[in-house]
Amino acid sequence: MIFCVEDDTAIRELMLYTLNSTGYETMGLPDGQAFWKALALRRPELVLLDIMLPGENGISILKKLRSSSATADIPVILATAKSTEYDKVIGLDMGADDYLTKPFGMMEMVSRVKAVLRRAAPKNDNTMLRIGELKMNTGEHTVWAAGERVQLTLKEYELLLTFLQSPRRVFTRDQLLSMIWGADFVGETRTVDVHIGTLRTKLGACGTYIETVRGVGYRLEEKA
Repeated sequence: MIFCVEDDTAIRELMLYTLNSTGYETMGLPDGQAFWKALALRRPELVLLDIMLPGENGISILKKLRSSSATADIPVILATAKSTEYDKVIGLDMGADDYLTKPFGMMEMVSRVKAVLRRAAPKNDNTMLRIGELKMNTGEHTVWAAGERVQLTLKEYELLLTFLQSPRRVFTRDQLLSMIWGADFVGETRTVDVHIGTLRTKLGACGTYIETVRGVGYRLEEKA
């Protein structure tokens, strides 16, 4: 199920028609109030979320989704106007998984939906990655820090997976942007810093494993 939160009826209906024609189950919602009511009844696989909504805006909705352990890992694609570059960056910093710039083509929308769902899908293997008291089960898509289950957004999870697959390797911010956000991402390296900060916070004591290499980037290494 894909939730399409868009207040423009014509655009919303076109999005729903295109996604339904591609084989997805969808629900169209005109504002934040309708979204929260629908979420209480059913958990979506992905949310297409317009920033400019009547009442509660998309940034506020995204912030609430990411702040709750029950909804933090739901993939979100933001829809932004060309003139709202700042909102796009803020949304990505808050954990949005991708964005669409209005006006966007329906095939571009479908392509981005498929890409985000593909990245978010649990892998069939149950590879266990571990360093110190930090461990990740890639098959179950779970992370544990010092014996406690940790809820991560998709981008935070992909960052940690990258580090765990190559412990002690130093990654530059540009490398992480390209690997996690995609080579065509247009934004600041500050996006990486913000996500590293939230990841460290969620990992608690294990957050110290992510070391800042001054003037270069980041690496994962267990502290003695």
